[in-house]
Amino acid sequence: MTRKVLTGLNSQAYEHPFDRKALASLKNMPGVSPLLKKINEYGIDRLLRLQSLGSEIRVTPNNFPQLHQPLVETCQILDVANLPEMYLFRGTGHINTYVVGVEKSIIGINLDGMEWLNPEELLFVLGHEVARIKSQHMIYHQMAIVMPALKNLLSSTTLGLGGLIAGGLELALYNWLMMARFTADRAGLLACQDIDVATTALIKLAGLPEEYLTTSVIDDFVVQAREFAANDFDSLDQVTKILSYTETRLSWVVMRVGELLKWVDSGEYDNLIQHKEKDLNTPEEKEGWNFLTSW
Repeated sequence: MTRKVLTGLNSQAYEHPFDRKALASLKNMPGVSPLLKKINEYGIDRLLRLQSLGSEIRVTPNNFPQLHQPLVETCQILDVANLPEMYLFRGTGHINTYVVGVEKSIIGINLDGMEWLNPEELLFVLGHEVARIKSQHMIYHQMAIVMPALKNLLSSTTLGLGGLIAGGLELALYNWLMMARFTADRAGLLACQDIDVATTALIKLAGLPEEYLTTSVIDDFVVQAREFAANDFDSLDQVTKILSYTETRLSWVVMRVGELLKWVDSGEYDNLIQHKEKDLNTPEEKEGWNFLTSW
């Protein structure tokens, strides 16, 4: 399959509207600025990079070309000039990836990801991570990674940041992190340029290995995703919502496939693939299901 290189692609062109709104809300939360200052003072960016450098295997064209080449292709398609470093870490029984580094980014993928994902699915998964770099939102993404440790650390200070976090900043951060997944998934789809590939990649992220991916399993999963996207969750109380989007171990892959299918059905994905200049540079404004407010 020959994939189109989306030269001139602006991250706002595929940004999910609720990602944009959630980030704007997060930036306006009291305590964000001093918290970012503290993260910088503690050298979190350097620490996260050192953890990868000191514990994991750096991927090169020589040792793991099956990982390096999809990363190169992903960055080319999404018009990301600086190729991030990539590291391979031990298996956990399920696919796991990460991206860290504001100044110089690193993408990590575990052994399960290398073994379970085919080259096309790797484009989707790596596109998801590269999107965080392209959007220049790494500082907030990194804040979410270290939030549990920061919360404990800052609760003992006299700065009042612990109370601010407990009072809503943490919830706003995790809400944005959930919304940002929708944008990153769109970038993953733009990288692999096949909704079926994106779907099977997300099914594997849910924990289902290749040998179980029959046509019936995939078809039923798509039906489930469409049903989920059409559900009305207004009857759920606020506590249920909060417990849902702050549970970072949940992959929400059914919901994420449903959002991708809606994007494809809208025609906006095809417009970007057709490389229309307006669509490459103009963010969309259509409303849809909001993970925070539309339950």
